[in-house]
Amino acid sequence: MFAAMTTRRLAASVSALALALYAPYAHAQSPLDGFDAYVAQGVKDWNVPGLAIAVVKDDSVVFAKGFGVRKLGTQDSVNAHTLFANASTTKAFTSFVVELMADEGKLRMDAPVIAYRPAFRLANPAATREITIADLLSHRTGLPEADYIWYDDTSSFSEIMHRLSYVPLDAPVRSHFEYQNITYALAGNIAAERGGTTWERLVRERILGPLGMRETTTGTPDEKTHPNLAFAHDYVNDTVRPIPRYATDNIAPAGAMYSSVSDMAIWMRFLLDSARLGGKRMLSARGYADLFAPHILVDEKQFYPTAKLTHPRFQGYGQGWFLEDYRGEFVAFHTGSIDGMTAIVGLIPERRLGVVVFANRDHAELRHALMYTVFDRYIGPSKHDWSAEMLALYSALREEGKKTERQIDASHVLGTQPSLPLARYAGVYADSLYGTATVKIEGKKLVVSFGPLSAADLEHWHYDTFMAHWHDAYRGRQLVTFRLTENGTVAGLAVGDELFLKRVSVKD
Repeated sequence: MFAAMTTRRLAASVSALALALYAPYAHAQSPLDGFDAYVAQGVKDWNVPGLAIAVVKDDSVVFAKGFGVRKLGTQDSVNAHTLFANASTTKAFTSFVVELMADEGKLRMDAPVIAYRPAFRLANPAATREITIADLLSHRTGLPEADYIWYDDTSSFSEIMHRLSYVPLDAPVRSHFEYQNITYALAGNIAAERGGTTWERLVRERILGPLGMRETTTGTPDEKTHPNLAFAHDYVNDTVRPIPRYATDNIAPAGAMYSSVSDMAIWMRFLLDSARLGGKRMLSARGYADLFAPHILVDEKQFYPTAKLTHPRFQGYGQGWFLEDYRGEFVAFHTGSIDGMTAIVGLIPERRLGVVVFANRDHAELRHALMYTVFDRYIGPSKHDWSAEMLALYSALREEGKKTERQIDASHVLGTQPSLPLARYAGVYADSLYGTATVKIEGKKLVVSFGPLSAADLEHWHYDTFMAHWHDAYRGRQLVTFRLTENGTVAGLAVGDELFLKRVSVKD
């Protein structure tokens, strides 16, 4: 009988504890009343296969749930432990470990990069000497976005850095915000070298391990060893379909992590508590403030279209965080996007409020709508239905993109033929930035490949211009033009504004 009474008391205690832990869900006046249904409707309206979201407030997880499926065509549902690509939300982890190394005197934020990487070179010698570690973390190097150097490429990071040295700067150092993944990866690699380890191990040992983020990986996870993994999706001919997952391990510190909203809730609670663990700071007050200080202003062209609706008074970048004001509140947030996957992490530090959204459809901007909706529910009543308003905004932008496609079709000149037999176009074409492009004849058509990861069938369009239809159909199509010399030989292959010079002929 004593055992039975003890069991009943224990059960009652456990029930009371459970009610206390989940009181935010049960309370009639909870700011998140009805939010579950709002998210579910948003997932449907935005045509998102799967999404997970977590909200933290005052060191408590007040909402954590998955919606939809991990892969279309299956019944594999998303939950709070499903792994999604962090993509560029990885940058906040990188900036954190860089600041840790600064705390320990292993590097200085104001030191030039060449102090730690003597081989570091850019096209501008003055910029090579001036750029500091802090510049790398705030995207203020003056280097334009150069993702074509690493995307769809298996080259080593040293080779990627070599190609970066050919990219002309388009602004003086520290004068302008230019989002740059490669230089962010460089900052992470320098921090790892100064710590005598790898970036992956540094993040695991200094952040993931101490915080207990056991579901998070520092690289692209394998489907065989991570069964609860979201699959990437994108539009293919106006239909959302699964697409191959894309790895970013060659610039890992800029965007290679995968996590769950359950683990990311731990990360947000930690940051909102001034980076304390067990009441003790893991990062100095100086380093913590550095993460969220506006190191550079961000102009409208470099910011998000959502600003047309939310009207921030300032837009800046800290270290791994975009910064803005929203309804009188200071907001730090960052998105993450890689083929078929999206993420957003948003914080209002003064309210100790955070939200993370992961989704498995390319640029599913429902992420922004849910972040601002959560903010509104804690700041106070709002007239905005952000999901509906942002869906209209991004649908209009998508239609603008379709206009460009129609303009290409309208410029199509019918009745022309290539200047040369197809075999004469085959060859290896080289470029100091892009690497190489190889054109071969397969059957009766030309096929172009850019490294081992991407290839396209070339359909004759007009004159010596061909339409490249990517084998990964979600990437759409692109015009490429062969350039001829005066004597009728092939000199190069133009892709957009870039020219690959022909180096070697390839026999069919």
